[in-house]
Amino acid sequence: MNITVRKYNRQDLSSMTAIWNEVVEEGAAFPQEEMLTEETGEEFFNSQSYCGVAEDTDTGKVLGLYILHPNNVGRCGHICNASYAVASDVRGRHIGERLVRDCIRQARALGFKVLQFNAVVKTNAGARHLYEKIGFTQLGVIPGGFRMKDGRYEDICPYYIEV
Repeated sequence: MNITVRKYNRQDLSSMTAIWNEVVEEGAAFPQEEMLTEETGEEFFNSQSYCGVAEDTDTGKVLGLYILHPNNVGRCGHICNASYAVASDVRGRHIGERLVRDCIRQARALGFKVLQFNAVVKTNAGARHLYEKIGFTQLGVIPGGFRMKDGRYEDICPYYIEV
């Protein structure tokens, strides 16, 4: 497997939508509950400041993606936010790390100063370990900030890193 992270293109949208929907359906990481269609997926991904995809260049298969956009406006517009999704059949192969590191580079290139994650689910140990390994700082804990798919409420942990 030869993985590269690059800017998405129109041909990636179907794979991106499927991977995104897989994470939404799992109900343990993304706040969204609505699935994307081809139309809403295209609109959603096109509305971001930047979208990157991890591609296996040997097969052309999209393995994961990220979205990057402002976290706020005006005087806080220098803070950005991102979300990451990796296809379940290729998790554990450091694809998420490649996506996060590329996202940090793109955030810097776009003029952002801080990358902030508002709602990392406390039980998402893999993501939390990765963010801490890269150098993100946890800002605290918001008790019961995320409703899991089964209806339980789980704590969330905001994180940030200066880019």
